Amino acid sequence: MTKSISCSDAGKDYGWSTSAPTEEELMEKVTEHVKKDHKEIELNSEIISSIKSLVKDI
Repeated sequence: MTKSISCSDAGKDYGWSTSAPTEEELMEKVTEHVKKDHKEIELNSEIISSIKSLVKDI
């Protein structure tokens, strides 16, 4: 099942969203996006767990 996430899922007023066939691929895309567009966010294990909890199956 395809995985999906968006910034709005995390309460951010930002129009970005993505999907991928696996959670691992999705998290790679999320990591790239956070490093590029949300430099204020430190991707530590707690934040990564929070992000993963927002992933939807579509």
